[in-house]
Amino acid sequence: MTYYSAKDLARSFRTVRKNTIQIANDIPEDQYGFRPAPHTRTVGETLAHIAGLPRWQQRAHGTDRTPELTGEAFGKYMQDTAAFEKSLKTKTDIIRALESEGAAFATWLETLPEDTLGETVAFAAGTVPPTKSRFEMLMGVKEHEMHHRAQLMLVERQLGLVPHLTREREARMARR
Repeated sequence: MTYYSAKDLARSFRTVRKNTIQIANDIPEDQYGFRPAPHTRTVGETLAHIAGLPRWQQRAHGTDRTPELTGEAFGKYMQDTAAFEKSLKTKTDIIRALESEGAAFATWLETLPEDTLGETVAFAAGTVPPTKSRFEMLMGVKEHEMHHRAQLMLVERQLGLVPHLTREREARMARR
């Protein structure tokens, strides 16, 4: 049997966050207002969203931990997260938040016992699926960040930048 522990989850989240921070550093601050299409987030808004992403999950599975995530609680978490995102005004603010929030989340993840990760969380009536494990929800933080990071890598191309993972792969291939 393969087992993915809280420490594994924290380690993999740190890798994802490290790559996100690299992208945040690579994109010039004067491009943080770039909006790739109407009705989408700007570069800065996307990075601020990523920075705030783990906050509500840490509350829902930590300090506010209950067996049910109500619509009211979720709405409150989203309001708090949106306010945090809006507080991040500059590239420096955003990168600091990516670093500090990411480190805090990963450190917290490492402390979670197996039985906590295995707990089932019920959602408001009508939600599909009606339940998820805490592990699945916490893994979703990393998956959500990777989704937005992929968007940012495409934006880098639109801005004439080569994403760092591509640069690193090309360098490895050139050394062969």
